[in-house]
Amino acid sequence: METIHVLKIGGNIIDDPAALSAFLSDFAKISGPKVLIHGGGKLATQLSRQLGIEPQMVDGRRITDEATLDIVTMVYGGLINKKIVAQLQAKGCNAIGLTGADAGFIQAHQRRNAAIDYGFVGDIDQVDATFLLQLLEQGITPVLAPLTHNGAGQLLNTNADSVASQTAVALARSRKVTFFYCFEKKGLLQDVNDDHSCVPQVKLADIERLKADGIVSGGMLPKVDNIAGALQQGVEKVILCHAQDVLSIIGGNSNFGTRFSV
Repeated sequence: METIHVLKIGGNIIDDPAALSAFLSDFAKISGPKVLIHGGGKLATQLSRQLGIEPQMVDGRRITDEATLDIVTMVYGGLINKKIVAQLQAKGCNAIGLTGADAGFIQAHQRRNAAIDYGFVGDIDQVDATFLLQLLEQGITPVLAPLTHNGAGQLLNTNADSVASQTAVALARSRKVTFFYCFEKKGLLQDVNDDHSCVPQVKLADIERLKADGIVSGGMLPKVDNIAGALQQGVEKVILCHAQDVLSIIGGNSNFGTRFSV
């Protein structure tokens, strides 16, 4: 099988219907096997408030009690996931929407933290790449929602970046994988206020220096840590880029995005 493209999109794309439609049109045009992982966007927070449940966040992570788990399951695994699948079908991409509980392919455990009770939040134990490869070999494109299960009947809200990086790692054990981390910036910026200051190449060994220099900071820290973890566990190449630049990068244009490699 040729290189598998694993793409992760975040809330800024999901929250903008025009941007999401444009991205999905581009995604549908990517030839060969591909996997899409999506985050949750603002919809879960909006629905939660409409139902009288005030969302609780700690360091950008959603505290997930039983009522909140019901909401994120409906929104992530239902509404967002199936809307994406329906749009991809209309664009000629034979997609299937999945959570980690489907075919048991992402198993996790409930996060334990002495200081903070995150509730029904999962940390991933294993991703079954065999199941995903079987789908890909049939020409089916998996679209993964950020929900997993613990093997004992409990769904768990799980960070979409972790789902994406661990899925890329699992597939990379037997196939060549390029992992695209798509968000609203052009890539890793030398100056966060200058969209034209994209760093074109980053080696794994450069990351600690970039952190020390303040180029990797704030909300970029968890993204880059996820990227580093994927590279350390066998993913050949990770590209951090704007969602609208994916096709240009796959087509060989090196003027877009930041390429991370070992």
